[in-house]
Amino acid sequence: MLTRKQHELIRFIQARLEETGVSPSFEEMKEALDLKSKSGVHRLISALEERGFIRRLPNRARALEVLRQPEDVNSKAPPLAAANANAAAAAVIRPPEAKPAPANDVIEIPLHGRIAAGVPIEALETSATLPVPAALLGAGEHYALEVSGDSMIEAGILDGDYALIRRTDSARDGEIVVALVRGEEATLKYLRRENGRVRLDPANSAYEPQIYDPREVVVQGKLAGLLRRYH
Repeated sequence: MLTRKQHELIRFIQARLEETGVSPSFEEMKEALDLKSKSGVHRLISALEERGFIRRLPNRARALEVLRQPEDVNSKAPPLAAANANAAAAAVIRPPEAKPAPANDVIEIPLHGRIAAGVPIEALETSATLPVPAALLGAGEHYALEVSGDSMIEAGILDGDYALIRRTDSARDGEIVVALVRGEEATLKYLRRENGRVRLDPANSAYEPQIYDPREVVVQGKLAGLLRRYH
Protein backbone atom coordinates (compact mmCIF):
# COMPACT_ATOMS: atom_id res chain seq x y z
CA MET A 1 0.00 0.00 0.00
CA LEU A 2 1.55 3.27 -1.11
CA THR A 3 1.14 6.61 0.59
CA ARG A 4 -0.69 9.45 -1.13
CA LYS A 5 2.57 11.23 -1.97
CA GLN A 6 4.09 8.02 -3.37
CA HIS A 7 1.01 7.63 -5.61
CA GLU A 8 1.35 11.23 -6.78
CA LEU A 9 5.04 10.90 -7.51
CA ILE A 10 4.86 7.70 -9.56
CA ARG A 11 2.00 9.14 -11.64
CA PHE A 12 3.89 12.38 -12.23
CA ILE A 13 7.06 10.54 -13.31
CA GLN A 14 5.11 8.35 -15.73
CA ALA A 15 3.24 11.34 -17.19
CA ARG A 16 6.51 13.17 -17.84
CA LEU A 17 8.13 10.08 -19.39
CA GLU A 18 5.19 9.69 -21.77
CA GLU A 19 5.22 13.38 -22.64
CA THR A 20 8.94 14.08 -23.08
CA GLY A 21 10.81 10.77 -22.80
CA VAL A 22 12.84 12.21 -19.89
CA SER A 23 12.12 11.75 -16.21
CA PRO A 24 11.45 14.99 -14.29
CA SER A 25 14.15 16.70 -12.26
CA PHE A 26 14.13 16.64 -8.46
CA GLU A 27 13.14 20.31 -8.50
CA GLU A 28 10.18 19.60 -10.76
CA MET A 29 9.07 16.70 -8.57
CA LYS A 30 9.40 18.86 -5.45
CA GLU A 31 7.17 21.55 -6.96
CA ALA A 32 4.65 19.05 -8.37
CA LEU A 33 4.14 17.42 -4.98
CA ASP A 34 4.35 20.70 -3.04
CA LEU A 35 7.23 19.46 -0.89
CA LYS A 36 9.50 21.73 1.13
CA SER A 37 12.82 20.21 0.05
CA LYS A 38 14.40 17.83 -2.45
CA SER A 39 15.32 15.47 0.37
CA GLY A 40 11.61 14.65 0.65
CA VAL A 41 11.62 13.69 -3.03
CA HIS A 42 14.67 11.50 -2.47
CA ARG A 43 12.93 9.64 0.37
CA LEU A 44 9.86 9.00 -1.80
CA ILE A 45 11.97 7.74 -4.71
CA SER A 46 13.96 5.46 -2.40
CA ALA A 47 10.74 4.00 -0.98
CA LEU A 48 9.31 3.36 -4.45
CA GLU A 49 12.60 1.84 -5.57
CA GLU A 50 12.75 -0.51 -2.59
CA ARG A 51 9.18 -1.67 -3.35
CA GLY A 52 9.96 -2.37 -6.99
CA PHE A 53 7.83 0.35 -8.57
CA ILE A 54 10.70 2.32 -10.13
CA ARG A 55 14.42 1.97 -10.71
CA ARG A 56 17.29 4.36 -11.31
CA LEU A 57 19.17 3.78 -14.54
CA PRO A 58 22.91 3.21 -13.92
CA ASN A 59 25.28 6.16 -14.31
CA ARG A 60 22.45 8.53 -15.15
CA ALA A 61 21.48 10.75 -12.25
CA ARG A 62 18.29 12.10 -13.80
CA ALA A 63 16.99 8.83 -15.24
CA LEU A 64 14.11 6.94 -13.65
CA GLU A 65 12.18 4.03 -15.13
CA VAL A 66 8.67 3.10 -13.98
CA LEU A 67 8.55 -0.69 -13.65
CA ARG A 68 4.94 -0.97 -12.53
CA GLN A 69 2.15 1.09 -11.05
CA PRO A 70 -0.01 0.38 -8.01
CA GLU A 71 -3.05 -1.76 -8.78
CA ASP A 72 -5.32 0.91 -7.32
CA VAL A 73 -3.72 3.80 -9.19
CA ASN A 74 -6.95 4.60 -11.06
CA SER A 75 -9.37 4.33 -8.16
CA LYS A 76 -7.59 5.62 -5.08
CA ALA A 77 -4.74 7.89 -6.11
CA PRO A 78 -5.56 11.59 -5.49
CA PRO A 79 -5.03 14.27 -8.14
CA LEU A 80 -1.51 15.54 -8.75
CA ALA A 81 -0.46 19.05 -7.90
CA ALA A 82 1.13 19.52 -11.32
CA ALA A 83 -0.12 20.03 -14.86
CA ASN A 84 -0.41 17.20 -17.38
CA ALA A 85 -1.27 14.70 -14.63
CA ASN A 86 -4.28 13.18 -16.39
CA ALA A 87 -2.01 11.18 -18.72
CA ALA A 88 -0.30 9.41 -15.82
CA ALA A 89 -2.64 6.47 -15.17
CA ALA A 90 -1.46 4.06 -17.87
CA ALA A 91 -2.25 0.45 -16.95
CA VAL A 92 0.61 -1.02 -19.02
CA ILE A 93 3.95 0.72 -18.63
CA ARG A 94 5.95 1.14 -21.83
CA PRO A 95 8.98 3.34 -21.10
CA PRO A 96 10.29 5.13 -24.20
CA GLU A 97 12.94 3.17 -26.07
CA ALA A 98 15.35 6.09 -26.34
CA LYS A 99 15.99 8.68 -23.67
CA PRO A 100 18.22 11.75 -23.99
CA ALA A 101 21.26 11.89 -21.75
CA PRO A 102 19.98 13.57 -18.56
CA ALA A 103 21.46 16.43 -16.62
CA ASN A 104 22.85 15.80 -13.17
CA ASP A 105 20.44 16.29 -10.30
CA VAL A 106 21.55 17.58 -6.95
CA ILE A 107 19.65 16.91 -3.74
CA GLU A 108 20.16 18.34 -0.28
CA ILE A 109 20.67 16.02 2.67
CA PRO A 110 20.98 16.96 6.36
CA LEU A 111 24.49 17.97 7.47
CA HIS A 112 24.87 16.87 11.08
CA GLY A 113 28.05 18.66 12.13
CA ARG A 114 31.52 17.14 12.53
CA ILE A 115 32.50 13.57 13.30
CA ALA A 116 35.85 12.32 14.50
CA ALA A 117 38.12 10.15 12.42
CA GLY A 118 40.39 9.88 15.45
CA VAL A 119 39.49 10.10 19.14
CA PRO A 120 35.67 10.28 19.35
CA ILE A 121 34.17 13.75 19.48
CA GLU A 122 30.61 14.93 19.74
CA ALA A 123 28.57 14.73 16.52
CA LEU A 124 26.51 17.91 16.47
CA GLU A 125 22.91 17.98 15.24
CA THR A 126 22.30 21.05 13.09
CA SER A 127 19.70 22.38 10.68
CA ALA A 128 22.26 22.74 7.87
CA THR A 129 22.09 20.81 4.62
CA LEU A 130 24.66 19.71 2.04
CA PRO A 131 24.00 19.59 -1.74
CA VAL A 132 25.02 16.18 -3.08
CA PRO A 133 24.86 14.70 -6.60
CA ALA A 134 22.02 12.18 -6.57
CA ALA A 135 24.22 9.67 -8.39
CA LEU A 136 26.37 9.31 -5.24
CA LEU A 137 23.45 8.03 -3.19
CA GLY A 138 21.61 4.75 -3.41
CA ALA A 139 18.38 3.68 -1.79
CA GLY A 140 17.58 4.68 1.78
CA GLU A 141 17.78 7.79 3.93
CA HIS A 142 21.10 9.63 4.02
CA TYR A 143 22.83 12.39 5.96
CA ALA A 144 26.28 13.97 5.86
CA LEU A 145 28.99 14.53 8.46
CA GLU A 146 32.15 16.61 8.14
CA VAL A 147 35.22 14.53 8.98
CA SER A 148 37.63 15.77 11.62
CA GLY A 149 40.95 13.99 12.10
CA ASP A 150 43.26 11.68 10.20
CA SER A 151 42.69 8.21 11.60
CA MET A 152 40.93 6.99 8.43
CA ILE A 153 43.42 8.33 5.87
CA GLU A 154 44.48 4.84 4.74
CA ALA A 155 40.85 4.31 3.68
CA GLY A 156 41.03 7.53 1.66
CA ILE A 157 39.01 9.54 4.20
CA LEU A 158 40.70 12.86 4.93
CA ASP A 159 40.21 15.69 7.39
CA GLY A 160 37.59 18.06 5.97
CA ASP A 161 35.90 15.46 3.77
CA TYR A 162 32.14 15.06 3.91
CA ALA A 163 31.12 11.50 4.77
CA LEU A 164 27.81 10.53 3.16
CA ILE A 165 26.07 8.18 5.55
CA ARG A 166 23.19 5.78 4.90
CA ARG A 167 21.07 5.69 8.03
CA THR A 168 20.93 2.20 9.55
CA ASP A 169 21.28 0.59 12.97
CA SER A 170 23.09 -2.53 11.78
CA ALA A 171 26.28 -3.31 9.91
CA ARG A 172 28.53 -6.25 9.05
CA ASP A 173 32.05 -6.71 10.32
CA GLY A 174 34.54 -4.77 8.23
CA GLU A 175 32.15 -2.00 7.20
CA ILE A 176 32.89 1.67 7.96
CA VAL A 177 30.22 2.95 10.31
CA VAL A 178 29.17 5.91 12.36
CA ALA A 179 29.32 4.55 15.91
CA LEU A 180 27.78 6.40 18.84
CA VAL A 181 29.89 5.61 21.90
CA ARG A 182 28.31 5.67 25.37
CA GLY A 183 25.45 7.77 24.05
CA GLU A 184 27.62 10.89 23.88
CA GLU A 185 30.33 10.73 21.23
CA ALA A 186 30.37 9.62 17.61
CA THR A 187 33.23 8.34 15.51
CA LEU A 188 33.83 7.00 12.00
CA LYS A 189 35.60 3.62 12.09
CA TYR A 190 35.71 0.07 10.80
CA LEU A 191 33.37 -2.12 12.85
CA ARG A 192 34.65 -5.44 14.20
CA ARG A 193 33.22 -7.88 16.74
CA GLU A 194 35.41 -10.31 18.63
CA ASN A 195 35.27 -12.19 21.93
CA GLY A 196 31.98 -10.58 22.88
CA ARG A 197 33.38 -7.07 22.46
CA VAL A 198 33.04 -4.36 19.81
CA ARG A 199 36.25 -3.07 18.25
CA LEU A 200 36.36 0.18 16.31
CA ASP A 201 39.42 0.06 14.06
CA PRO A 202 41.14 3.12 12.54
CA ALA A 203 42.73 3.13 9.09
CA ASN A 204 45.96 4.71 10.28
CA SER A 205 48.79 2.73 11.88
CA ALA A 206 49.46 5.62 14.25
CA TYR A 207 46.18 4.96 16.07
CA GLU A 208 45.13 2.07 18.29
CA PRO A 209 41.79 0.24 18.00
CA GLN A 210 39.08 1.26 20.46
CA ILE A 211 37.43 -1.64 22.30
CA TYR A 212 34.05 -1.38 24.03
CA ASP A 213 31.32 -3.41 25.62
CA PRO A 214 28.58 -3.96 23.00
CA ARG A 215 26.13 -2.02 25.17
CA GLU A 216 28.34 1.06 24.83
CA VAL A 217 28.22 1.24 21.03
CA VAL A 218 25.24 2.00 18.78
CA VAL A 219 25.55 1.96 14.98
CA GLN A 220 23.91 5.07 13.50
CA GLY A 221 24.77 4.54 9.85
CA LYS A 222 27.37 3.27 7.44
CA LEU A 223 29.52 5.00 4.89
CA ALA A 224 27.89 5.33 1.46
CA GLY A 225 30.25 7.83 -0.17
CA LEU A 226 32.57 10.79 0.19
CA LEU A 227 32.44 14.36 -1.01
CA ARG A 228 35.64 16.44 -1.11
CA ARG A 229 36.02 20.14 -1.75
CA TYR A 230 39.23 21.62 -3.08
CA HIS A 231 40.03 25.19 -2.11
